[in-house]
Amino acid sequence: MMNTLQDELQQRLAALEPETLIVHDDSAAHAGHAGSGGGGHFEVTIVAQAFAGLGKVARHRKVYALVADLMPARVHALSIKALTPDEL
Repeated sequence: MMNTLQDELQQRLAALEPETLIVHDDSAAHAGHAGSGGGGHFEVTIVAQAFAGLGKVARHRKVYALVADLMPARVHALSIKALTPDEL
């Protein structure tokens, strides 16, 4: 069962109309490490046509723009793999 924050990340990233969206909560592996501040650690793999013609930094900015208000209090770390369907 997904947690509420994981659901919220998926709902927000759905705005990019992804063909594939995987949000993995990796918080347990980072519990108690220095500087975590209590926010969650997440890995996102997203495949969307919205990334076509964009470099890696621009793709990450599109993702961060949708979740910026969750950082750093609720989301401490976000690992992003953003691809177009042609890159699979």
